[in-house]
Parts: sequence; structure tokens; C-alpha cells
Amino acid sequence: MLVDSHAHLDDARFADDREAVLERARDAGVRTILTIGNGTGPDDMGCGAALAAAYDGIYATVGVHPHDAAAWAPRHLAMMEEAAAGERVVAIGEAGLDFHYDHSPRDVQVNVFRIQAELAVRLDLPLVVHTRDAEAATLAVLEDVAPRRGVVHCFTGGEELARRVLELGWMISFSGILTFKGADAVRAVARTAPEDRILVETDAPYLAPAPHRGKRNEPAFVTETARALADLRGVPPSTIAQRTLENFHELFGVA
Repeated sequence: MLVDSHAHLDDARFADDREAVLERARDAGVRTILTIGNGTGPDDMGCGAALAAAYDGIYATVGVHPHDAAAWAPRHLAMMEEAAAGERVVAIGEAGLDFHYDHSPRDVQVNVFRIQAELAVRLDLPLVVHTRDAEAATLAVLEDVAPRRGVVHCFTGGEELARRVLELGWMISFSGILTFKGADAVRAVARTAPEDRILVETDAPYLAPAPHRGKRNEPAFVTETARALADLRGVPPSTIAQRTLENFHELFGVA
């Protein structure tokens, strides 16, 4: 049984066939999915919780993506805390920094990220982190606020970022990027990361793995990422499936 530890099931690209997408996931052995509660911005952060309530095997997060940080207002903190109390909401995020696209000013991104990291500490919830071209600034917040549990999702960094994330006691999640030709640095980390610190994800509908490159990604395709990770580590795919399932349960506190 596989877990897709990060997907955006609320995305409009699933609007016409969400039920079929979930059926294909079940047929592929993906019985648990973490859907991310960012939605279209801070006012839509409950989108994941609604899906988790509607479907078995789905859990949710609640948070503000760095792209949407400029839309943050003080009232959103109370909204996030209320949503985080939901029965199937298991984490804060995805939150973080994206200095590649800079859709929100960098200082605003840092402030909104820090607020969410502090909330994760206060609620004792894991933090799901997005970081792109912002490793130093991301680590500065994490090492200062020190959330006890978390994951850097869709890992795209190298050995130094991995080392410091692991020193925090955190997990690293690998996406379909593992199958991309130019991802040697990510594959190097995937070979050696401790087995109790690894997760797999799709980030659906983005980043479809080979052989599905160019298609809309969906949770069923996490099987390809798990297979690639197994090949890199020289173990059967069933070992990766079992280990990442156990790690997901450990991190997010679900049975």
C-alpha cells in the first residue's frame, strides 16, 4: 500500500474527473493521500479539509503558499487555527519561501512563513515546507522557530540542504523529479537519506514522473516515484511502499 504524501486534489484540473482520479489511485494501491489546503489563496485554505471529510483515506493540511503571501491578513491566522482543529487536518502548510517566482515580496513571504511555523509549534503539528531558490532564508526561519516535526516537500536541493533538514529531525519527500534527467543532485540525496526520513509524493497535478511527463499528474503516478526511489536504493518497491507508509504515519500521527 502506498501513500501520496502531497497532492492538490482541489485543483481545478481535477474538477471534471476527481472520482475517477481517486479510483485510479486505489487501483494502483494508493490508499492514503495528503491533500494540501492552500487552495486559491488564504481565504480558500479550508479546501483540503472539505475533501478529507468527503473521501475515505484522505487527510488535509491548512496553510498559505508563499505565492499567496501578499494576500495574507491578520484574520487569516484565526482562520488557520480554527481549520487546523478539524478532525482530518494533520499539518500546517504548505508554507515556505519561493524566491524563484517572487509572486509575493520576499519580506512578506518570510513574515507569513514565520507566522505559520510558529503556529505549528504552538499547535504541535507538523509543518509542510516549500522552498525554491530560498534555502538559506528557509533554514534561517526553521532553525530559529524550531518546529519539532516537518517535511521539506518536493525536495529539489542538494546534500547541504538535506543534511541540515535531517539535523532538524525532519523528513524529506521525493516527487517525480527523481525521474527527470537533470536531477542528479536530488537522486544523490535519495540514495543515502535515512530510511526513516523519506516520503514519496506526486505534488499532483504538477511534475508528473516519467513515463508520464507532460501529462497532468495524479496520485496513482506515485508508484513511478516509489519505483525510482527503490531502484536508487537497491531495494524492492514494496520496501519503499512499506517504509514511506510507516514514515507518513509517524510524521502526521495517523493510523
